[in-house]
Amino acid sequence: MGRAILDYFQNENPEDLQTETSISELDELPVDYLFRDFDEMNKIEQKALELSNGKVLDIGAGAGSHSLYLQNERKLDVTALDISPNSIEVCQLRGIQKTVTQNMLEFSGETYDTILLLMNGTGIFQSLNVIDIYLKKLHSLLNKNGQILIDSTDILYMFDTDDDGGVLIPANGYYGELDYIVHYKNESEDPIKWLYLDFNTLQNAALNNDFKVEMILQDEDSYLARLIKK
Repeated sequence: MGRAILDYFQNENPEDLQTETSISELDELPVDYLFRDFDEMNKIEQKALELSNGKVLDIGAGAGSHSLYLQNERKLDVTALDISPNSIEVCQLRGIQKTVTQNMLEFSGETYDTILLLMNGTGIFQSLNVIDIYLKKLHSLLNKNGQILIDSTDILYMFDTDDDGGVLIPANGYYGELDYIVHYKNESEDPIKWLYLDFNTLQNAALNNDFKVEMILQDEDSYLARLIKK
């Protein structure tokens, strides 16, 4: 994905990304979708950016569109963090002043008033088996009363139903734990674990890690939640 972002920004014959999961077929993701401005973003993203305050950490910044809006339009002190060097190079070329190329679990040294995890931000947690590791890390990166603004989608709708209306979900594990694969220019990344969470499951995990939780906005099966450090 980082290579596609860099190709698009430098106009080096970019192609659409292709994504698939363990329960869905190949789907096209136009790279320009990652370069939208505020007016083109969905309601969940817009609301999260409006609620951001203070010193902000944008985790999984990608092409940097959220960070750029907060820095230039909201005049906030924002840091864009992504594991992809190509993505962070584009963030820098677009004028984002503070950037970090690192896995969030290895990042330390500063604390923030707002942490953003957007565009199905719970995916970074990978699995319910390790969600506590991520939530504890996020807790440590927040100032007192700091907030995490995070979105996800309850993907229960993607599963078949039986004649009685019951949903046919896998017997083992949580139904939101998927393998996620990205293809670009005839190359494929290794599958990564990606976690889609229903709100109640996110809420229970967050409460167990010393957060207060509230639903901010729901848009069909997707939602924006706020986790506040106790």
